Amino acid sequence: MKSSSSRPISIGLIGLDTSHVVHFAKLLNDPGQPFHVPGGAVTAAFPGGSPDFELSHTRVDGYTAQLRDEFGVQILDSPEAVAEACDAIMLESVDGRVHLQQFRAVAPFRKPVFIDKPLTVRADEAQEIAAIAEANGITVMSSSALRYAEGLQAALAHQEQGEIIGADTYGPMALQETQPGYFWYGIHSIEMLYALLGPGCAEVTVKSNEDHDIITALWKDGRLGTVRGNRKGNNKFGAVLHRSKGSEFIDVYANPKPYYASLLERIIGMFQTGIPDVSMAETVEIIRFIEAANASRANGAAVRV
Repeated sequence: MKSSSSRPISIGLIGLDTSHVVHFAKLLNDPGQPFHVPGGAVTAAFPGGSPDFELSHTRVDGYTAQLRDEFGVQILDSPEAVAEACDAIMLESVDGRVHLQQFRAVAPFRKPVFIDKPLTVRADEAQEIAAIAEANGITVMSSSALRYAEGLQAALAHQEQGEIIGADTYGPMALQETQPGYFWYGIHSIEMLYALLGPGCAEVTVKSNEDHDIITALWKDGRLGTVRGNRKGNNKFGAVLHRSKGSEFIDVYANPKPYYASLLERIIGMFQTGIPDVSMAETVEIIRFIEAANASRANGAAVRV
C-alpha cells in the first residue's frame, strides 16, 4: 500500500492495553515531539483487552481515554471497523494469545499490518499468520523496538571490526502466567540477539533458577549467542557484539533518540513501500526459538529450533 505524499497514512490501532499505543500516538500525531515520525497518524482504534490477564484488562480504559481525549482518535467497536476506516493497522494487543484471532478479522481488508511483539505465543499460530498473509498479499511485520535501539544499529555498522562471530544480550526476564515463558519479556533480548546474528539458529539450551536465566544458542554456521535474563532488580537491556577483530559493548540508552521512534520509522517505511524491515520467515523462526527455549527451560536439554 502506498499513500499519496500529500496525505499522511491513516493508522488504526487494535488493542489499547499497552503503553506502546500512547508512545506511538505521541510520536506520530504530535509534530512538536523532538523525535516526531512523519508520514502517518493514528486516527482510529479498537480497545480490546483480555479479561483473564490483569496487565491487559486493567489498562484498557485509561489508554482508550488518553487516545480519544489527547489525540482525537476515533474509538470504534471492532477490529473490522478499524481496518475498514484506515490505510494501515498496528495490532498492539499486549496479549500475544489474541493476535491470530485479530489478524484473521482484519486480513480480508488486505491492509498492511504491524503486529507488536510477540507475533504469537505458539509457533503453529505464527505459521498460520504467515500463510494468511501470503495468501492475501498482506505485508506484515513484527518486532520489538529494542532491535532498533540506535546503539545496537551503530554497532552493526562498525564493519571495520570484521565479521560477526557471536553476541551476548541481556535484560529483564519477568514472567507472566498467560504468556508462556520467554514470550513476555524474554522476547526483547532475543530480538536483539537476532538483530545482531540474523536468522539460522539450530538449537538452544537453557539454565535457569528463581532469579536468572541463560539461553545458549548455537547457530547453524557454528556461531554462539547467549541471552541472559534476570528477575533481581536490574531492568536494563544491553549487549556485547563479538567480531573477528574485537568486541563492542552496546549501550541501548546512550542515544537520546528513543527506540520507539526508530521502530516507527521502519513501520512507516513498510506501510509506504510494502517491504517489511524484518521478514516473516525470521519472525516465525524467533517464535520457534522461544518455544524451543521454553522447552529447554522445562527439561534442561538442548532443543532444536
